[in-house]
Amino acid sequence: MDWKKFPYPEKAYAYPGAALQKNWARLHRGDCEPFPDDPKVQDAWRSYHAGDFGKAVDGGLACGMAGYNAANKAAAIYANYLETDEQRKCSLLMEVAQRCEEQQQKTPGDANAWYLHAYALGRYSQSISVVKALAQGLGGKIKQSLAQALEIEPRHADAHVALGAYHAEVIDKVGALVGGLTYGAKKSTGNELLEAALKLNPDSAIGRIEYANALVMMFGKAKMKDAERLYQEAAAVTPMDAMERLDVEAARAELAD
Repeated sequence: MDWKKFPYPEKAYAYPGAALQKNWARLHRGDCEPFPDDPKVQDAWRSYHAGDFGKAVDGGLACGMAGYNAANKAAAIYANYLETDEQRKCSLLMEVAQRCEEQQQKTPGDANAWYLHAYALGRYSQSISVVKALAQGLGGKIKQSLAQALEIEPRHADAHVALGAYHAEVIDKVGALVGGLTYGAKKSTGNELLEAALKLNPDSAIGRIEYANALVMMFGKAKMKDAERLYQEAAAVTPMDAMERLDVEAARAELAD
């Protein structure tokens, strides 16, 4: 399979030798992934941070379940940002979701087995259309997996972001009344989750982007100024790795439109 090249390669994203562990806490402030003991799993994460997503997937899967989080995150971020073929994007995301379900059976205490499951299903839902995904019952699965991730790791900033975005997406697509009654989606809850995410991970570009999008989905024009400010802040973040760079570039592209 041909993996598209990461378009912004930087030496700064390489983290050779001891640099990975030294920067780990900052690199994983969003997902609270523990530093792995296995040097091969460390290498898979190095490939991920550098933007060599294909190598990260292959390297992670070669380590068995210990490398699943590295492989799954690499495949999901690649699918979301770099894959242009819709069918291939959807199949990558569903493969991630399936591997996460296997992890949930065997390592249920791993917060990222639940978070990445929800992330993959969420991006898949956006690809096929959120309304269609809700009709297929994916909304409940996403919400349940995010709740589980937060129960295991309450400081998981990215799970806060994703759950806040879930509330906003549902309200945007089916309205506040149906969203509240059928899916338990509330504007106030969405807002609180996204606020909490930025407190937990103040350097997050994606936290600001998702917060901006959610404000517009939930409150419309009334929150446009706040959304613009959040996008400007996201565009000004100094990225530490490939994923953060893709987030920052997405914010810049949005501001340029």
